Amino acid sequence: MLMELSIKNFAIIRSLTVPFEKGLTVLTGETGAGKSIIIDAIALLLGGRGSAEFVRFGEKRAEIEGLFAIGENHPALKKLDPIGVECEEGMLILRRDITDAGKSICRINGKLTTIGVLREVGQTLIDMHGQHEHQSLMRIEEHVELLDSFGGEALKKTRAEYTRLFNEVQKMTDRINSLNQNSQEMARKADLYAYQLQEIEQAKLTPGEDEELLAKRHKLANSEKLYEALTRSYEHMYGEERGLDYMSGMLSHLETAASIDKELAPLYEQMSSSYYMLEEGTYAIREAIEAIDFDPETLGFIETRLAEIDKLKRKYGDSVETILEYAATIEEELEAIEHKDDRLANLTEKRDALVEDLLLEAEALTDLRKAAATELMEAIEKQLQDLYMEKAQFQVAIEPYTNKGDLSSLKRLGQDRIEFMISANPGEPLKPLAKVASGGELSRIMLALKSVFTAKEGITSVIFDEVDTGVSGRIAQAIGEKIQRISAGSQVLCISHLPQVAALADHHLYISKTETDNRVFTSVKVLNENEKVDELARMLSGVEVTDLTRKNAEELLALAQTKKM
Repeated sequence: MLMELSIKNFAIIRSLTVPFEKGLTVLTGETGAGKSIIIDAIALLLGGRGSAEFVRFGEKRAEIEGLFAIGENHPALKKLDPIGVECEEGMLILRRDITDAGKSICRINGKLTTIGVLREVGQTLIDMHGQHEHQSLMRIEEHVELLDSFGGEALKKTRAEYTRLFNEVQKMTDRINSLNQNSQEMARKADLYAYQLQEIEQAKLTPGEDEELLAKRHKLANSEKLYEALTRSYEHMYGEERGLDYMSGMLSHLETAASIDKELAPLYEQMSSSYYMLEEGTYAIREAIEAIDFDPETLGFIETRLAEIDKLKRKYGDSVETILEYAATIEEELEAIEHKDDRLANLTEKRDALVEDLLLEAEALTDLRKAAATELMEAIEKQLQDLYMEKAQFQVAIEPYTNKGDLSSLKRLGQDRIEFMISANPGEPLKPLAKVASGGELSRIMLALKSVFTAKEGITSVIFDEVDTGVSGRIAQAIGEKIQRISAGSQVLCISHLPQVAALADHHLYISKTETDNRVFTSVKVLNENEKVDELARMLSGVEVTDLTRKNAEELLALAQTKKM
């Protein structure tokens, strides 16, 4: 539930902190005082579309922050896990800043996040319904989503399996269409691949060959310099009065010294080992000199081979390994093109088998939807009776898109066209919701739907923004009672202009605005019992409050208390 909301520099609100509680909280006040602005701020906090226009004139940014309390198994936790946000002691803080340039900065428990993640988390925290909610009820594409959300776990699993199979069939169909199209282009591609593969295979490349040839070329191209360096190195070590000769003399004298002083024996052994190592190294230098190849024909062959490899590199890759990988790829592609008919037959067979499974899943989905539709119709009609639409008939029309039995009858969400139908009065035929003319009827139908779906989904925080528009009298009373029942054991925030609804509030917030130095400021006041009476009297009579309207307000509050029991 939402425990506290903080708003700064948002529209006409300079700074506002509003605490919230469980149960039904009603927000009232004069038109334009800022009631809907508070709801707009919550909507933005939950990931709604932002704009620089929300920033209070003359300020750099608007700031909205909300503190939420959530349970151990709250669905928000599943959204927070992947982004590494921890929720300590069941407390969750959402924050959104909007700059005067229109840029949004979003944080969850202090960690920067995207607007998309904020929206996903926000949708699990509060269910918002406003005057524009009627418009979504008019859209037939929303009806299948509402019915499926009502259908329970079995329908959810069946729809998920249907969706998986549908996506598989679509992918398979795309592959089949791709193979069937552009046969001339595929023939040209086959000729090109065959030529390229032959060119690479004729080169008989081996992995690492280019690097090995480059090393050999470098060595051959510098053979004279190498010969001179090795020869000089050898001459410094071997010959009369050369390095080894001096070392030999040194060992002879050191041996004499060691025969006199036994402690010098280890030193003699060390120097003797060094001498023999140098001697072996000198012989190795001589062998390297003898191995030097001055063959210009070999150098020419290497140059030619490297030129051939460079030519292939310019066409197929920057290394021999890359060229060989490309060859393997086009060989597979060529084989696939040459065996297109076999692949087509194989893919078609697999697709047909999937379609059979998909059709069965579609039938199962339809059956579950029909069962859910029957249950939903009964639940909605019961809700409508409570809202003084006793004679109303609600129906979920489930019709196939086309004739059943083939792939063309299946859509992304199944084979069913689903539309909510209603007859508001006796003798009237069932007609689509979009053709319900009365705003009061629409408000009641929407509230009936939301009462059912909210109970089904277990939403703990719900916001109603003037859903009672267009109603009055006993119908207003019934709507208030319905909203109050939804708030039992949860949290409901409701903006209302109806005293019948406000009287049922567990908590009453009065929104007002004042003007100081030609600037408007919004404030929120938690009303006590006496102030509730005054506000209800104002709502009943308008600006002038009389003793009679106060008495009516007191009676309305007393009646509301009996309804809560």
